[in-house]
Amino acid sequence: MDRIKVAVTMSDVARVAGVSTATVSRVVNGHYGVSASTVAHVRATIEELGYESSLVATSLRRSRTNVLGLVAHSFESYTAEVLKGVMKALKGSGYDLIIYVNSDVYGTDADGWEQRHLNRLSGTLTDGCILVTPWSTVHSSTPVVAIDPVKDSTIPSVTADNLTGATAAVGHLIGLGHRRIGFIAGRSSLQAASSREEGYHRALARAGIAVDPGLVRRGDFQPDTAVPLARALLDSPDRPTAIFAASDGMALKVLDVARELGLSVPDDLSIVGFDNVPESALAQPALTTVDQSMYQLGYEAARLLTALVTGAPEGAHQVLLPVKLVVRGSTAPPGTTHL
Repeated sequence: MDRIKVAVTMSDVARVAGVSTATVSRVVNGHYGVSASTVAHVRATIEELGYESSLVATSLRRSRTNVLGLVAHSFESYTAEVLKGVMKALKGSGYDLIIYVNSDVYGTDADGWEQRHLNRLSGTLTDGCILVTPWSTVHSSTPVVAIDPVKDSTIPSVTADNLTGATAAVGHLIGLGHRRIGFIAGRSSLQAASSREEGYHRALARAGIAVDPGLVRRGDFQPDTAVPLARALLDSPDRPTAIFAASDGMALKVLDVARELGLSVPDDLSIVGFDNVPESALAQPALTTVDQSMYQLGYEAARLLTALVTGAPEGAHQVLLPVKLVVRGSTAPPGTTHL
């Protein structure tokens, strides 16, 4: 029969170590006044007994938890890559991380999820939070850093150079000879989506190509929303020869729709995405995309947040990271059927 595990208390540690509870408290909280040998002895006892102090109790004593939060709408490839960068930046920093993902992605709880989660985490549980692609503006009693903030946001943020990346993506298609280039946009509230749409317009304008409103469709970065949009574009009698989707998730769905309609990629249709998630390199054909280094987004967001939490001097609170176009097999000159 399994035994019920009883939580080890500070008093238990003091009794086994042969010291006062006050001494254990000083060791746990990093206070002065305890000899190095006693600190080592108490820590060894803590390790032996498996004692863990309460985050809430510690935060009340210190006004700091040494825990940071990462809040996201959903946990997909993009968030996973961001998380890798966050964990790298926090390694050896003394900070732990709580990950909080919206539980009702498409339901009635979807609106305002960022603020609700921040309200739950800020203060007694975390010293600050990284907010991944929020849908709306937020307020917090502790520092917050947004990755891909909403338009006109003033909170500290880290984002990729979306305008340059989108301009390069569409410019690549134009350079291959495409003139009818469809565009599936992202969530309109995000600055990243707005900048990628601006890049689409800028590249066409530079080439002297008028924007055809019939070739523009609006998604929200959720991959499945791209399916009906791609079908509407590709089912039309004067379909585009290429499609630029504002995220890899949506671009991969465009690839699926093209395949269902019997179109060959890239012979009948070229496709470009944005993000460079791991799945983009594994697609058949591999997806041409814009690499915005999601790992680096997470890394820089964690560095910025820890600087804000500790009050250390920091430069710009809006960090813009470079991007690069990654050309793979999903793009080629228009096929002869379009000449």
